[in-house]
Amino acid sequence: MVKEEHEVAMLGPPYNAAPLQSTVINIRSSDISVPDHVVWSLFNTLFFNCCCLGFVAYAYSVKSRDRKMVGDMIGAQSYASTAKCLNICALVIGLLLTIGLIVLLAMGTVISIHALSQMMRRNGY
Repeated sequence: MVKEEHEVAMLGPPYNAAPLQSTVINIRSSDISVPDHVVWSLFNTLFFNCCCLGFVAYAYSVKSRDRKMVGDMIGAQSYASTAKCLNICALVIGLLLTIGLIVLLAMGTVISIHALSQMMRRNGY
């Protein structure tokens, strides 16, 4: 046996005078994940803000996020549900108005071209 190994074997395991301490960290896990719809509300606020529905949905989304941070899951679900309904309404109304505007512009262009061609025929062009 090597001399150093023999000395370690004679000393035995290291002795620690301090008692073992453990730290317990309680991580609060919520079983229910509450979506707050902030990104969707922001999108509707910027692009489909009909009757300010997108802005109101954004306000409810922020309230939902605040309630979630506090730990009030029932309040967060309530605000998130309202924000979701407002987002759906803003999106549907915004899409309908956008499609209606496109159809109106297309029909106006076709009617204008048709009227212009009739005027050119009458004048002999």
